[in-house]
Amino acid sequence: MHRGRKKVEHPETARRILCAAERIFAAEGLAGARTEEIARAARVNKAMLYYYFDSKEKLYRAVFENLFGQAGRAIQMATPVDASARQAILAFVEGYFQFRIEHPNYARLMQHMVMEDLKQYQWVAREYFEPGFRQLCELIKRGVASGEFQSIDAAHTVINIIGMIVFYFSGAPLHSELLGRDALDPRAIAEHKRAVMNLLERGLFRHSARMRPAKRRPVGIDSARTSRARTS
Repeated sequence: MHRGRKKVEHPETARRILCAAERIFAAEGLAGARTEEIARAARVNKAMLYYYFDSKEKLYRAVFENLFGQAGRAIQMATPVDASARQAILAFVEGYFQFRIEHPNYARLMQHMVMEDLKQYQWVAREYFEPGFRQLCELIKRGVASGEFQSIDAAHTVINIIGMIVFYFSGAPLHSELLGRDALDPRAIAEHKRAVMNLLERGLFRHSARMRPAKRRPVGIDSARTSRARTS
């Protein structure tokens, strides 16, 4: 299927349109969002919006492509060069938490998509979630084979790791009630991330596994394979 975003002459204009569209699609969904409102929020006219994105549906898709690309880069930048399986899974958790912190609209965007547009959701699953899921499963299998991880089912382990992060942010209103404070407060998020890391330390990692020092990835390194997000 066609991508949402064209190659653009003025990337700053396209960036403003994407930022405005992300906010409005998160609030209104695809059906409820109006291109006039998006154009006004981006400080462009409707003709300019359609010049860059052709249609509201392609703009909607471009918003998700932009977010998934940022998620992939956040995870990549958290991953040490030549990472062990243990280092790589911790980097995934670190990078995905950082992505969700920086993009609070993501949860509502996904909720609208699931409820409104199954065809778009299937495209997201096929293009981004399924490849990322397979990569993480292979990572778990590598950790088991190397002796870094417990002998454990890879697919269900990946689902559980992702779920511990996704559900926390998607269910933030409920979690705020249960915790008695804002679940999206930076301190509350940091506590939840520590809890996830502790569960991995105690439930997934073999403590006899030899730890290798991490080599940090230089800023600016990117690749086409990791530009897609490895998450849901």
